[in-house]
Amino acid sequence: MPAKIYTDADADLSVLKNKTCAVIGFGSQGHAHALNLKDSKVKVIIGLYPKSKSREVAQQLGFEVMDTADAVKAADVIFVAVPDTKIPAVYEADIAPNLEKGKTLLFSHGFAIHFDTITPPKDVNVIMVAPKGPGHIVRRQFTEGKGVPALIAVHQNPGKDAKKIALAWAKGVGGTRAGVFQTTFKEETETDLFGEQTVLCGGVTALITAGYEVLVEAGYQPEMAYFECLHEMKLIVDLINESGIAGMRFSISETAEYGDVTVGPKIIDASVKKRMEKALKRIQDGKFAKEWIAENEAGQPNFKALRKAGEQHPIEKVGKRLRSTMPWIKKRDLKGQQASYS
Repeated sequence: MPAKIYTDADADLSVLKNKTCAVIGFGSQGHAHALNLKDSKVKVIIGLYPKSKSREVAQQLGFEVMDTADAVKAADVIFVAVPDTKIPAVYEADIAPNLEKGKTLLFSHGFAIHFDTITPPKDVNVIMVAPKGPGHIVRRQFTEGKGVPALIAVHQNPGKDAKKIALAWAKGVGGTRAGVFQTTFKEETETDLFGEQTVLCGGVTALITAGYEVLVEAGYQPEMAYFECLHEMKLIVDLINESGIAGMRFSISETAEYGDVTVGPKIIDASVKKRMEKALKRIQDGKFAKEWIAENEAGQPNFKALRKAGEQHPIEKVGKRLRSTMPWIKKRDLKGQQASYS
């Protein structure tokens, strides 16, 4: 049977009416959840470490800001919105000592629970509300009267109200406007990491970059390569998002469609699928999680080098110049915006 889609009618915001909700961290997801819940008339406080740059930002947005430990003490529902690899330290120092029976721990990603980097006590609810989109999109869609689809999961339910709280939170951040699906921490974590690595981020960016390089190395103008391999990607993805793959194919020319169905499978072939399966296996057996945790413990040397190399690729310079000629493309400083919420 198809999975049930939970909408606004299935969620009751009054479940959170007499509760205090703490958002620990004010980054991408943290600031979006906090602002959306605040607009939904939910009592929200922010928990941050003393020297956080986000304290002033959150206060200017009308939030009461506390040290993390004090926010945990004051809250009934605690949203742990700090990066996956920082959760263990924050949990050990400020969250665990202040958890009491009946409180609810909430996450927007299952990494810490699924890979056992923390172990909550059995007398607290442990739930997840995971919007399927970055925080700035969660916020923007909400302010436009829309919503980003979300996943909910219940890991522990001693209070017998965990699912109701998850659905209420999902409604408060706008998820039930678009549709909410129930999953597990395991399923969300493994599919999320797989999608990021092989399709949505890693796969798409590697495909774009490789296509750009092939055209430029064959003597074509960088601008032509940029338009063909990067700029038009959004136009095609928008069609897929609106109408599915078949709908996209209906909208393009027959020449494009024939190239799609005959050449595409030769590029993304059985060997690519096998490497995807290996990537999934590394996620499932915990090897990726161990590698990422170790990389952070070492100060992220490899990660930072790879990030810098990507930022210096010629496609970035060409793209910046071409985008400057298209005023209808909104120039969002996402790096600067997210830094202000760190």
